Amino acid sequence: MKFLLVLVVGLCFGHVSVASVEVQKKTYMVHMAKSQIPPSFGDDHTQWYHSSLKSVSDSAEMHYMYNNVLHGYSARLTLDEAQSMKKQPGVVAVLDDVKYELHTTRTPEFLGLYESAELFPGSNAVSDIIVGMMDTGVWPESKSFNDSGMGPVPRSWKGVCENGTNFNSSDCNRKLIGARYFSKGYEAAFGPINQTQESKSPRDDIGHGTHTTTTAAGSSVVGANLFGYASGTARGMASRARVAMYKVCWLVGCFSSDILAGMDTAIDEKVNVISISLGFPFAVSYNLDPIAIGAYAAMEQGIFVSCAAGNSGPFSFSVANVAPWFTTVGAGTLDRDFPADVSLGNGMKFSDGMSLYKGPSLPKKMLPLVYAGNASKFPDGGFCSSGSLIPEKVRGKIVLCDGDFFDRIEEGVAVKEAGGLGMVLVNQFADATEVLAVADLLPATMVGPTSGAKIKSYLFSDPNPRATIIFKGTELGIQPSPVVAGFTSRGPNFVTPQVLKPDLLAPGVNIIAAWTGRVGPTELAFDDRRVAFNIISGTSMATPHVSGLAALLKGAHLQWSPAAIRSALMTTAYTTYKNGQPLLDSITEMPATPFAYGAGHVDPLKALDPGLIYDLNASDYLSFLCAINYTTSEISVLTKRNFTCDPKVEYSVTNLNYPSFAVPLQSGGNGSTVVKYTRTVTNVGVGATYNVSVNMKNETVKVLVEPDSLSFSQLNEKQSYTVTFTASSLPSNSFIYGSITWSDGKHVVGSPIAISWCGEAGCL
Repeated sequence: MKFLLVLVVGLCFGHVSVASVEVQKKTYMVHMAKSQIPPSFGDDHTQWYHSSLKSVSDSAEMHYMYNNVLHGYSARLTLDEAQSMKKQPGVVAVLDDVKYELHTTRTPEFLGLYESAELFPGSNAVSDIIVGMMDTGVWPESKSFNDSGMGPVPRSWKGVCENGTNFNSSDCNRKLIGARYFSKGYEAAFGPINQTQESKSPRDDIGHGTHTTTTAAGSSVVGANLFGYASGTARGMASRARVAMYKVCWLVGCFSSDILAGMDTAIDEKVNVISISLGFPFAVSYNLDPIAIGAYAAMEQGIFVSCAAGNSGPFSFSVANVAPWFTTVGAGTLDRDFPADVSLGNGMKFSDGMSLYKGPSLPKKMLPLVYAGNASKFPDGGFCSSGSLIPEKVRGKIVLCDGDFFDRIEEGVAVKEAGGLGMVLVNQFADATEVLAVADLLPATMVGPTSGAKIKSYLFSDPNPRATIIFKGTELGIQPSPVVAGFTSRGPNFVTPQVLKPDLLAPGVNIIAAWTGRVGPTELAFDDRRVAFNIISGTSMATPHVSGLAALLKGAHLQWSPAAIRSALMTTAYTTYKNGQPLLDSITEMPATPFAYGAGHVDPLKALDPGLIYDLNASDYLSFLCAINYTTSEISVLTKRNFTCDPKVEYSVTNLNYPSFAVPLQSGGNGSTVVKYTRTVTNVGVGATYNVSVNMKNETVKVLVEPDSLSFSQLNEKQSYTVTFTASSLPSNSFIYGSITWSDGKHVVGSPIAISWCGEAGCL
């Protein structure tokens, strides 16, 4: 009768669904005290459970009976029925069935992939996509390489799985379909590999390669965590894609000959994506950069290449891997933290610290606090180094040390060796306002210089300074997020300032992924802990996110070129939060700029349907090389063939069909400078008319787009437009930012603008 009544009401008063009536009910878990079963039921708990449910509801059905996680059952009840249930004999508790989100590397959810699982993770086409990793090797025993449910290896695959030290060809499977190692360059520099220290094989003795590979395309693993932190289901961006490891990095580093050999082999073996989380600490000319050279060949074969921007931020001109034929990735934060707060004896608290410490807890009472500089064997001994602390002065205390993120673990060990029970590290590094999570070996946290100064003031003024560290575990929903990481390298592009780099921002801070069984989470020799997953940070972590997303897009759009995939990711990236405020930079806590985030933070679901793309092919890059005055011999290094620029053609670097606009101008002088950029967009959606809008942060620069409307009637139709920048002269090291956006009412196709003024000696 209820269902019939709903239909009648719906006809009389508009649409009312069954669900709208049933919304008054929800699922509850009823926890029963097993020892309180009435004698009339004997040992028949099932009948007791059913009886208790019937006592409050004649219609409710039992969903599950529990024997281990709790004793009881779950059922769908009204609020009144649930309240009545709480009063029934033997009922311990009635718990709401709360929705728990999937907490992975956190990034699939953070990037919105779980909102559209039918489009991405389970795509059959994605299972034919192969991601090639240039890295430190792989730990094949990780559950993240489980191949359950995966079909046969793609027919296109031409690779192999090499035998070697601690590694057999049988270690590969339908997920990890290939593994090779390249060591000749390394051994030429350092002699034969010491196989007691590292494996002369594809096996990962460092951890980096396993982490990046599983970030890009690791299989789902339930219950992943690091010491209980970031617990959830870990999965890569393209969890159904295949992976192949090309081990080109060793304990001492990566050599260009090995890198090129790895890339060369990957091209032969028909990978679809190459992920490179390594590079020079600065940008170099393309013809001198082995990664740029290898990536050019990959591009010609239709292979998407993603590279790390580098970890030399926040300094300008620090971005590496700047060739326009691959995608350069910077790092941003997630909405997840691992807070470790400092509480002082005077009631002050500092919540800017983070830690992944797991071990014996500090005493509940506050401990004496001592500054390392007052307990050191050396003058100016605020830095806690091995053997520097006087045990009698630090034993049983929390030690306040000066230092930076990179020495944090070693300083903690020094405190522990001297008998200290905990450490508060005051970050003195350039990105001191940023704090990263570390698997500390003793109770420890790190604070920025502002908090550090206040703690020192208390320590020096109080005759009995005391403190404690409060570890809060994993916190989600941190806002604002994402924020540009302080360490991520920044533009402008030192080699070709007309090409904006980095291209994109992706998650790269405190990322959890699979780890090697050879070293501990800190990667240091004295860390004897072993973990299945680790949490680390860097543009190395951001890059495989984009590699995996590229695999997803390639699976959805098999005909798209590497440039088309990059364009889709760039033009749909976002530069503001949901409240409309601009993305922030962790260093300045002010709005970030395109020199830090490129086109913005990736938004993979929007990239699936970008509307328009900016495409490029090998011929376009040849014209680009001519425009930057490369000689025939320099071009041949990249293209592997003789090509002479036509002296009759007026090549222009501003005509490279890139999805962003970098406009370097000369400072000084009078009057205005006029620069024109030409672009061509390709329709990859339905027929539509796109209208342009320009947003500039400063009226010093006038931007004219002609035409201001583009109409498309068919798929893959191309239309061109010209952008004229008219700029007044500004002092050297002046920068102005803006954007150009095309929209048909459904798609928003955005391009960042970054304008810089430099003197004759360039920008500083």
